[in-house]
Amino acid sequence: MSRPVTVVTGGSRGIGRATCQRLAADGHDLVLGYARDDAAAERTAAAVREAGARCVTVRVDTSDEGDVDRLFDTAAERLGPVTGLVNNAGVTGPLGRLADTDSADLRRVVEVNLLGTLLCSRRAARDMVPRGAGVIVNLSSAAATLGGPGEYVHYAATKAAVDTLTVGLAKELGPDGIRVNAVAPGVIETEMHATMGDADRPARLAPSIPLRRPGASEEIAAAIAWLLSPEASYATGAVLRVAGGR
Repeated sequence: MSRPVTVVTGGSRGIGRATCQRLAADGHDLVLGYARDDAAAERTAAAVREAGARCVTVRVDTSDEGDVDRLFDTAAERLGPVTGLVNNAGVTGPLGRLADTDSADLRRVVEVNLLGTLLCSRRAARDMVPRGAGVIVNLSSAAATLGGPGEYVHYAATKAAVDTLTVGLAKELGPDGIRVNAVAPGVIETEMHATMGDADRPARLAPSIPLRRPGASEEIAAAIAWLLSPEASYATGAVLRVAGGR
């Protein structure tokens, strides 16, 4: 049997990096989409190749239709037909109240988290429907139901939209043999907290988490890998919360 070919956006660090490494160990060949950090992308790609998988890196802005087409075209040309997509690329902007949030930050969060997920999902659907098979996994967030007050209600709103997209697209593509699910992480130890301006956020929030600790990127990658696997063959339209009970 041919190996799965999976596109992972935002694959150079954090959850994306862990996902690429886990999928490589599970027998996937990877197309790693990333926004800016060439060195980080190459480090992840090297780890994937060490695991015995093929890996192609593509610098991409997922909110740009032309970039998305180039990402999928490169995947097909270099590795073969795309069988899986992990919509992991996401941004939050600085932490703060909505009233204090800059319009440019609002726009960028919506463009990457929602429009980017829509554009990648649309292209994946166009490629997968003729073959009658494929799997899409979206990255949501526990914030979609918690709301993110005082921190990032705009980010939470985009993740709630991702949940709705997951449910609707699963129903739309199910008859074509394509499964669509989402993983909703809680507080995870990644670089994103420092990027938001609060590197100590995971430790500070730990007491509010029923399991009393933040999660690890590898724990989210395991959920993503399961949803992509044949073991999840009857799962579609699901939003799998991996948030320590939060």
